[in-house]
Amino acid sequence: MNQLSKTAYQQLEAKFHTENAINQASAILHWDAATMMPSGSSAGRGEQLAVLAVLAHETITDTAVSDLLDAAEEDRAGLDTWQSANLNEMRRQWLHATAVAPELVSDMVKASNDCEILWRQARVNNDFKAVQDQLQHVLNLTIESGQAKAEAFNKSLYDALLDQYEPDGSVATIETLFNDLQSWLPKLIGDVIEQQSAQPTLSPLTGDFSVENQKHLGQMLMKQVGFDFDRGRLDVSAHPFCGGVPDDVRVTTRYSEDDFTSALMGVLHETGHAMYEAGLPADWRCHPVGSSRGMSIHESQSLLVEMQVCRGKDFLSYLAPVAQQAFKSQDENWTGENLSNLYTRVERGFIRVDADEVTYPAHVILRFELEKAMIEGDLQLSDLSTAWNDKMQDLLGVVPPTDTVGCLQDIHWYSGAWGYFPTYTLGAMTAAQLYRAAVSQKNEIPGAIREGDFQPLMTWLGQNVHGKASSLSSDQILVSATGSSLTTDVFKSHLFDRYLA
Repeated sequence: MNQLSKTAYQQLEAKFHTENAINQASAILHWDAATMMPSGSSAGRGEQLAVLAVLAHETITDTAVSDLLDAAEEDRAGLDTWQSANLNEMRRQWLHATAVAPELVSDMVKASNDCEILWRQARVNNDFKAVQDQLQHVLNLTIESGQAKAEAFNKSLYDALLDQYEPDGSVATIETLFNDLQSWLPKLIGDVIEQQSAQPTLSPLTGDFSVENQKHLGQMLMKQVGFDFDRGRLDVSAHPFCGGVPDDVRVTTRYSEDDFTSALMGVLHETGHAMYEAGLPADWRCHPVGSSRGMSIHESQSLLVEMQVCRGKDFLSYLAPVAQQAFKSQDENWTGENLSNLYTRVERGFIRVDADEVTYPAHVILRFELEKAMIEGDLQLSDLSTAWNDKMQDLLGVVPPTDTVGCLQDIHWYSGAWGYFPTYTLGAMTAAQLYRAAVSQKNEIPGAIREGDFQPLMTWLGQNVHGKASSLSSDQILVSATGSSLTTDVFKSHLFDRYLA
């Protein structure tokens, strides 16, 4: 079939397939930059990523694409449900792309790459000023891009940036949910800490927590969740993440030989992301509709695995003897009850990625409010460190002693991801809602988890979330799976049941 005989929709499929393939190549280069690339190679990598970003951008901003979209729209009646949803996603991506000039796309990629490299050293050295100017450059470009997209989508500046990570998300919805959280979360945190302080001191766990042993245990558990090491890897990075592409998923974590708990849950968290990516429908790979839905759904998959399941008593009763053997310990404290006490300990800490699920929403609310203020010009970057510490005091009652454990701890802003943070807590609430529905509809799940068997759960998620990809909106996926739009009710019930019952 030559180009002239293809329908408008088929021509669009070819263009967006090419754009997706370019973006997948960029994803592998990003993973390499975070894990294996020599530090002296950063400038060249920034140039490579910028060129690929512009190529992807130009592929779908070609002047012919606008006409093809209009022509395909006229023929929508001849499309099936998935093709029609694919056309919707094509137009959304096209609007995002055409709103910004190729030069801005290139500048943003280069600036974010350079800033991320500076951030890695600044974080180690507790030196925010070393990265401040470059972060300001990234923020300026972000605002410029966001303003263009706000005009194209007829949205506010922050909503336009949010749409990149949470399609159709809005400040209004987030603030309604977050305000409800803040109405009861501080008291819950205080009540749980008070109750736990009256309980016996945690029994220490001993063993050989070498990186080798931690990695071996992590890989074994990844396989049990369903991760395919023929189509993925586990590596080390400064900030844990899941990257790569659906057929080549790259998971990273970071290890401490003084404490196995963080890396292990980090691996399980990122495996939740990986299972979502790997579970996207194979027939729609490299098509917009075959991509993951917004990040609230993506984060729900990682938090469902880590928080809902792997910090629950069913899984920890299985994990205790398995971990004891992996860490070559004769310690009698390796019990499910002791692990449960360890993994449900609530503390007012500094680090988001190490936070328990009760205090975690406060970390996210802080970042949401700060980034919104910076984007809207109500907070200057020079005042970020002070503002961060003040909000930590207000929300969690602690003040970070250094910027390393304060405003330098997360990679997101430095790598150009503005508007991402709210999706973590939206994801936590979504995870609670999905897991309750899964257990209700498939009552063998808890018993299987007690045996280390994730297959019943992953089958349910595959049918109700992973396999839907972007054929439905986040809200439609949630309503279809659980019968309800997102609320704080199930999340609240989960926290009270687990921590105060």
